[in-house]
Amino acid sequence: METALTSSITLKSLGWDKYFEERLEERRSETLIPARITTQHKGSYTALSEAGELNAHVTGRMRYDASGAADLPVVGDWVLVEPRVNEGSATIKEVLERRTKFSRKVAGFEYDEQVLAANIDSAFLVSSLNNDLNPRRLERYLTMAYANGAMPVVVLTKADLCDDVTAALDAVETIAIGTPIHVVSAVTGEGLEELRPYLVENKTVALLGSSGVGKSTLVNALAGEELLKVQTIREDDEKGRHTTTHRQMVFLPGGGIIVDTPGMREMQLWEAGEGLEGSFQDIDALAQNCRFRDCRHVSEPGCAIRAAVESGELDADRLASFEKLQRELLYLERKLDQRAAHEQTRKWKVQHKAMRRMNSPKV
Repeated sequence: METALTSSITLKSLGWDKYFEERLEERRSETLIPARITTQHKGSYTALSEAGELNAHVTGRMRYDASGAADLPVVGDWVLVEPRVNEGSATIKEVLERRTKFSRKVAGFEYDEQVLAANIDSAFLVSSLNNDLNPRRLERYLTMAYANGAMPVVVLTKADLCDDVTAALDAVETIAIGTPIHVVSAVTGEGLEELRPYLVENKTVALLGSSGVGKSTLVNALAGEELLKVQTIREDDEKGRHTTTHRQMVFLPGGGIIVDTPGMREMQLWEAGEGLEGSFQDIDALAQNCRFRDCRHVSEPGCAIRAAVESGELDADRLASFEKLQRELLYLERKLDQRAAHEQTRKWKVQHKAMRRMNSPKV
């Protein structure tokens, strides 16, 4: 865990506020203290508290009771720990209710939630102004951010390597409607000051994007020192190399908190919420003008969305992306409903079997 904290640690400097204070009031304990997860390792965590930095582990009971990995602590979580200050260690007893989270479906064919970061105020959706700039991927990031409650902010890096920044910015503005967009360069310093208002004391920002978009370089530029290792992009295809290998929290000198995340090759949605409406505000607004309330936007007469595509007002690729994400979320919902039904059946069978054993006559 990299940190620019030099003075004594306070809960406020870690992002504590009234929301978590209210959750703590319900669970006051003489032996437990609040701490924030700053780094996640395999089987262990680094947590910061007013007692200092602690190497923390969850209890066996917590791991057993967890229905999935999403129930266990992640970077950004506030937890209640039983500290052993002399040893620099602690036992995690409970995770306080999350205010926000940034989740995706785990990679592959499993249908489980992976929480990338918790209790995030803003999500910097980072894309570089070279071959990495991908409108469809950006739409996914925006949908996830709106669905999970964090304020999305589009950050376009490596402006010094882009021949036509204006054209790239225009393209992004047609996608990130109503979302703040900032063009920056860690090399020249362009646009960095525009990010400072998000990085104030008590606020946490998550950096999300694919490998090589310059997330670690951006952190170092904002901090004014090399807190994170960086690597150059490959010259043959301008693709990035992995630098950050695990999620970690970085404390900036000005008081802001950044969660740096590894580059993600796969970004499958986990839940919708208001995600689609937030990231596709233009399509949502057009749908209000369709003749039929239940218009499927396929061949119905009076479909405002199809009319917008035909007139060129709405890009056909954007509509196709919206429909693809919509299908993906509906499929995921069905799969999760099936899994919940199977789990309920399994639990009923276990309980029924136990009751039969209790009621069977003893010989």
